[in-house]
Amino acid sequence: MRVRRALMVRFSLALLTLVSFTFSGRAVAQAGWAVEKTFHIGGDGGWDYVTLDAKNHRLYVPRSTHTMVIDAESGKTVADIPGQKHNHGVALVPDAGRGFISDGSGTVVIFDLKTNAVLGTIAAQPDADGIIFDQASGLVLVVSGDNGVLMSLKPDVDPKTGAIDAPIDLGGKPEFLVSDGAGKVYVNLVDKSEVVVLDIKARKVIAHWPVAPGGAPVGLSIDTKTRRLFVGCRNPQKLIVMSADDGKVLADLPIGAGVDATRFDGRQAFASCRDGKLEVAGESAPGKFEILQTVTTPVGARTMDVDSEMHKAYLATAEFEEQKPGATGRPTAKPGTFMIVVVARH
Repeated sequence: MRVRRALMVRFSLALLTLVSFTFSGRAVAQAGWAVEKTFHIGGDGGWDYVTLDAKNHRLYVPRSTHTMVIDAESGKTVADIPGQKHNHGVALVPDAGRGFISDGSGTVVIFDLKTNAVLGTIAAQPDADGIIFDQASGLVLVVSGDNGVLMSLKPDVDPKTGAIDAPIDLGGKPEFLVSDGAGKVYVNLVDKSEVVVLDIKARKVIAHWPVAPGGAPVGLSIDTKTRRLFVGCRNPQKLIVMSADDGKVLADLPIGAGVDATRFDGRQAFASCRDGKLEVAGESAPGKFEILQTVTTPVGARTMDVDSEMHKAYLATAEFEEQKPGATGRPTAKPGTFMIVVVARH
């Protein structure tokens, strides 16, 4: 009887565990994410958007005046691309064998994906910031925060003599952008607290969607299957779940301070916040979204990218100097302490 009772207890516990992870056919991770390891990279400069090449296990991290290429499995630096002044992001176009770095000085730097050698520099609008490759249009898309425009260029542009296409006015200060892969591009305007929608083929804005009750949107990602946008807002601090079809706000979830990036891994959405919180959101029931878990990360881990097949998030940060009482603004990073924090699902 004792053996049978013990087996029944074990079976019941296993069943409860399974139920806690599955609801209405959806996997819902309750406390399923944790910091797995930390790569101490070092090097000079700040950092901005993290871009992952999951197929080749490479992380591209702009460091102000140079862009580091890091092995995502070992944490070793495999290359360091020089020649930038105030870089922000990287877009990868494997079919063209090229990468593109947005430089806030008003340029786009083109490099070879195999050799990491700089091929050339294309003049752009000032404050070139968020950058992506849109597979549907076959264009590299870049936004200018200062001038409030979206720029585009072909991946095979001549790196010595080429030029960007005529910019598209967005009507506000853009931060980041995503594509639905079917002809629409979404851009968050931090000063207008809205997401604008572009028909990229027609090269025009076709909709303006408020992010209220969130505000000051900076992070943006998309689930192209369910057509949902995940908008990270700083003021108020919210993760907005929005329909990519009509702009309807489906949920507004409280998050930590200083969000900079959101990502989607095929099951859940993430918001990485400067205060050391990685918020994990999911759909606990059809149409009902909630924060499923808050992973504690080092302070400053505000930018990231996600490997949706391996279910790992890579966040960039550093150690910081202790601020004096009453001090405001960002703390100063300690020299040589830059790191990549790997958060994995367990």
